[in-house]
Amino acid sequence: MKTKKDRLETLRMIISSREMGSQEELLVALQKEGFQLTQATLSRDLKQLKVAKAASMGGNYVYVLPNVAMYKRISSPAQVKEMMQVPGFLSIQFSGNMGVIKTRPGYASSIAYNIDNSNIPYILGTIAGDDTIFIVISEAASEHDVVSALSKVVPNMF
Repeated sequence: MKTKKDRLETLRMIISSREMGSQEELLVALQKEGFQLTQATLSRDLKQLKVAKAASMGGNYVYVLPNVAMYKRISSPAQVKEMMQVPGFLSIQFSGNMGVIKTRPGYASSIAYNIDNSNIPYILGTIAGDDTIFIVISEAASEHDVVSALSKVVPNMF
């Protein structure tokens, strides 16, 4: 069963990867992804996501997400299902007892939540933004210990 959360993420992916100028176009794209919804539901979803219309390079008005830099439009979009299967983790770097994990836009909070709830003894806590997670590491832990423990929690880390 497809949830509202899945529908909203699919809508984000569609808007960020294709130029859509009408709700009818969005409804068709969502239907192709397996979502059946009314125009009224789509309107509420767009409002919740704070979607706006802006002029595109071609002069047409298209839907854009509130922070266009987060969801860069790509020229040859994949199907939304394919994009959602790509892991969110991108990289990790360390400095002393701190680490910075880079993720795909929108993935940091959920990955940090999983890290916090896995009770890794080497990690004291996390702070997540949209695409970056700051981790504080216990002084006795090595980078290898942290990466090894994280690889069990973070999907497709290495």
